[in-house]
Amino acid sequence: MTDVARIKTERVDNGRPPLVKSAPISVPPRPVADDRPPVPRVDRKDPRYLALRNFAISMSVFNVLGYTVLGFEQPWLWPILALAVGYTAEIAIELVSAWATRRRLGFTGNGVWGVYTFLLPTHITALAVNMLLYANTKFLPVAFGVVVAIGGKTVLRAPIKGKMRHFMNPSNLGITVTLLAYGSWVSIAPPYEFTENVPDLFRIFIPMIIITAGTVLNAMLTKKVPLIVGWAGGFAIQALLRHYIWGVALWSALAVMIGVAFVLFTNYMITDPGTTPSSGMNQFMFGSSVAMVYGVLMLFNVVYTLFFAVCIVCLARGMYHWARWLVDRRRTATVTPGAAVHTTPALEVAVR
Repeated sequence: MTDVARIKTERVDNGRPPLVKSAPISVPPRPVADDRPPVPRVDRKDPRYLALRNFAISMSVFNVLGYTVLGFEQPWLWPILALAVGYTAEIAIELVSAWATRRRLGFTGNGVWGVYTFLLPTHITALAVNMLLYANTKFLPVAFGVVVAIGGKTVLRAPIKGKMRHFMNPSNLGITVTLLAYGSWVSIAPPYEFTENVPDLFRIFIPMIIITAGTVLNAMLTKKVPLIVGWAGGFAIQALLRHYIWGVALWSALAVMIGVAFVLFTNYMITDPGTTPSSGMNQFMFGSSVAMVYGVLMLFNVVYTLFFAVCIVCLARGMYHWARWLVDRRRTATVTPGAAVHTTPALEVAVR
């Protein structure tokens, strides 16, 4: 019997039209609420933002003047390529990191302003690595240094004041690792290129301008004056010790302090806000420790001493914070046996 005949028969038998079963109505599932905390918006008056902004402006202006006035010898296209590599690496690492830790992307939620503030540290790091490395016609070592500098912020972290923070100076780390990996290809940018094309009458003004701008920046925004005092004072003391104990020429040991490279290093490298202590006493100890490590390395005729000294002190600081966290964790477990050790989510992710 066909369907039409069956329906007619049912009409006749029952006296009313047959019931036709309708298909079940599918209800779309409710969207799951995103319970991840939003990315906080950076305040325009935040001293940390102002410091990063001024650092970025200073680095950009110095690069422009370096290629047009001072005498930078790297290809003019390399700062642009270094920025492209840095931005790409930072965003790629953030994508992986946010996925692994199940958090929002750091550059989302605040529009163009959020992207701009997120990439400010990368801008500084990429330009610094490119400016301070000299690789002749090879860009690969510079790109390698930029990637190492940016990746180190995610890989090399320690529990500092209850949060996971990077402890290695990014630019300094990228430069140091590049010098170790490509020792026969690259070197530090020669100091003469910072004043090569400037008339003799005006050369003295370049360190003075850098000192003035850096001092204002570090005194008003980063608050790193105790660190600079410890670094400069410790540098003079180690020069005196090397002179009176090991017979090093005093003026040659002290003359480093009046060079453009030392002034740049003092105001824009060693004072990195993210990888140096915040209290005045700890800042002073950090700066003087770098100076003492520098003196020890000089006794062993280690080249590129400034960069290695900062790396060693930053690494020691990170290891100290990890050791302190482990001791506190063990002490808590000993005091309350059987109780769970309470850690912040960031530390739990790092321990896993």
